[in-house]
Amino acid sequence: MGCLVSTPKDTLGNRRRPANIGEVSVYVPGLRIPKPVDFSQSLGDHLSKSLVERLSALRTRIVVMAAQEGPTITRTKRRAATQHGGSTLADLQQALEDYLPVLLGLMKDGSQLQHKVQFLWVNQEDDAEETAMSNAWYEVLSILHLMAMLALSQANLLLLPRTSADGYQPKVTEESRRASIDIFLKAAGYLDCAVRHVLPQLPTELKTNLPVDLAEGVLRALCLQALGQGVDIQLGMAIDSTKATLAVKRRLACEMVKYWQQAQDNLMNLPLLNGWGEKHRLFVKWKYVEAKAAAYYYHGLILDEGNTEKFHGMAVAALQAADEYFKESRKACDAFNAAPPLSRNPPLWGTMKYLSEKIPKDTSSKVRINRDLYSHEKIMETAPTLPDFALALKPDEFQLPPVDPSWNMEHMNKGSNQL
Repeated sequence: MGCLVSTPKDTLGNRRRPANIGEVSVYVPGLRIPKPVDFSQSLGDHLSKSLVERLSALRTRIVVMAAQEGPTITRTKRRAATQHGGSTLADLQQALEDYLPVLLGLMKDGSQLQHKVQFLWVNQEDDAEETAMSNAWYEVLSILHLMAMLALSQANLLLLPRTSADGYQPKVTEESRRASIDIFLKAAGYLDCAVRHVLPQLPTELKTNLPVDLAEGVLRALCLQALGQGVDIQLGMAIDSTKATLAVKRRLACEMVKYWQQAQDNLMNLPLLNGWGEKHRLFVKWKYVEAKAAAYYYHGLILDEGNTEKFHGMAVAALQAADEYFKESRKACDAFNAAPPLSRNPPLWGTMKYLSEKIPKDTSSKVRINRDLYSHEKIMETAPTLPDFALALKPDEFQLPPVDPSWNMEHMNKGSNQL
């Protein structure tokens, strides 16, 4: 069913981790890097020379590009985003898309060829430095994970504020924000496909021994945080729109809370202990608390529109909760940035730029007006429950591509007939 080899931490020195990844709008927990595979040794007796060479060429292209660019992509500076980083991501993404249909031929009609090749990848979040498995579905899972991480890297580049042509404060254009939502949905689609259609193909033993990078909880969490960040962008655009009502903004903020809460729940019992993994956990915690600050703020504003003392009191409690969560989010943000590899925030923009100004101001104003209704000690105890909305943003429907036509013309020799 496929053997497993895991290399202990730091014995080979293949994990080149930057000390500082620079500005982070979207956290990417490192890129898993594939190691070379000798297809001719494992498949030479079973497939034509041309198909073996094609598999080798397609995968070698990925190995070379990922080894060269992987360690630098997660710390790409804003200037490089337009000159070099963007094209690098697109080229590597294309290489993965070219390889996948040919790779899937190894599993065609349940072929035992899927167990002939040992695929080796360098991990990032797992304690084991490398994991090798003789199962082609492990390779497919690794490819989809890498495609999702490249998409998130691309979204990060789009969402780093750039100095505008008029020379005023750096900002993220509406075009970049809209493009990032599409990319988040695409990344979520890759991860959703991995969880629903690829993981079930692996036998239980191999699933149990997958690196934590590819654990179901991590894949689900990454999918949810892509959706959560997509909603964050939608909320920022609603804030900028004169047509968006408070109810729309509250709904988006409350949905954002649910995405991040579910992401945190999926990471809860996983051994994310080393640099990338611990930083991943801290990022989700930060964004979850930040989302709660936004949700309580808009919930408080809507409650304050009520005409009774009870509604005003509940509004104060909600706004004070928003203020407390906002302060907590600043601490969570600092903890995330201080965790290795070090990072820093880009200039504030979008949702949090607006809320960082409005939450303290509006909370102070409402508390002063209603200072006799609630004592400070009861803030969190009496904060009203947030409304529960169905999650509207869904992953793109990504399906594994059909097997490359070259497999239809493949005539296995006698060696394959003995499988």
